[in-house]
Amino acid sequence: MSDFYETGPSKPVDESIRVDKVSPKSRRMHNLRAIIVVGLAIFMLIPILVMTSTAFKTRPDVVSVPPKFIFEPTIEGFVLLFTERAIAPPNKMTELLEAAETGDLGLFDRVALNSGQVITGTSDYLDRLKNSLIIAGSSTIFAVVLGLFTAYAFSRFPVAGKDDLMFFILSTRMLPAVVVTIPLFIMYRQLGMHDTHIGMILLYTVFNLSLSVWLLKGFIDEIPIEYEEAAFVDGYTRMQTFFKIVLPQAMTGIAATAVFCLIFAWNEYAFALMLTSDTARTAPPSIATMQGRGGIEWSAIAAGSLGFLIPVVIVVFLLRNYLLRGVTFGAIRQ
Repeated sequence: MSDFYETGPSKPVDESIRVDKVSPKSRRMHNLRAIIVVGLAIFMLIPILVMTSTAFKTRPDVVSVPPKFIFEPTIEGFVLLFTERAIAPPNKMTELLEAAETGDLGLFDRVALNSGQVITGTSDYLDRLKNSLIIAGSSTIFAVVLGLFTAYAFSRFPVAGKDDLMFFILSTRMLPAVVVTIPLFIMYRQLGMHDTHIGMILLYTVFNLSLSVWLLKGFIDEIPIEYEEAAFVDGYTRMQTFFKIVLPQAMTGIAATAVFCLIFAWNEYAFALMLTSDTARTAPPSIATMQGRGGIEWSAIAAGSLGFLIPVVIVVFLLRNYLLRGVTFGAIRQ
């Protein structure tokens, strides 16, 4: 038995019999495609790089012509973003200068003092960002949950007029937002839903539902129905089969659909501008309308846009594997 498991010394491999299966032409094409992809990625990242650099520039550097690529970074844009300021009176300016010399002033106060201003309070940017999180997150959850059950019904049951209903659901995304904004504004005013979180969550859920249904139906169609039939034979109910068989198999599609719904609700501008004013105002319209005492604060707008971008980047990064597999291959192949 020991002889059976014993192996002799490994023989050296004759390098002459190795065949390079990749031809020089294929290797050149591969390198060319890689260069093109890297070039496109750099080109697509240029706006992000410009926005990031603008967030750390002073006002003179932002509006300088030609643009400055080498500059001394500052957090002036973030100070303008997170605070409310006023022109400091002469006596107050003297006190602030003395406090700055003794180190009693905070970082934001010192930056505001450089432009002759004093901080009077905090801005509403964090409240707007919180509204975006609440509205976009809630509408995404509702759209995915409702879309999942609807897609399962269309995929597994003989629904009368299925094709017509699916087209009707899709047609809700064909109208531009500006076409329905005025009717929605009037309706929301009459129903008392203007400038409310519930109104915006309901609106984004309805607009995302069509996308959710169409995407999730494609993923559920790819799950073999034999899995469910085998579960029925074992005594599972329809609901148990859905949660124990279909739901785990469709998790890739659910994650991909959630990312797309979140991005739409997070970036939406027209509805948020027209249907909110203060309580439920989200970040996109508040960032775009940001004004300073001396005009448009481009560094503050860039800083706000950078902060607004980070949460979605984190979500997409955490779900990147599900998103890639969901978009390219779907849930499962039979």
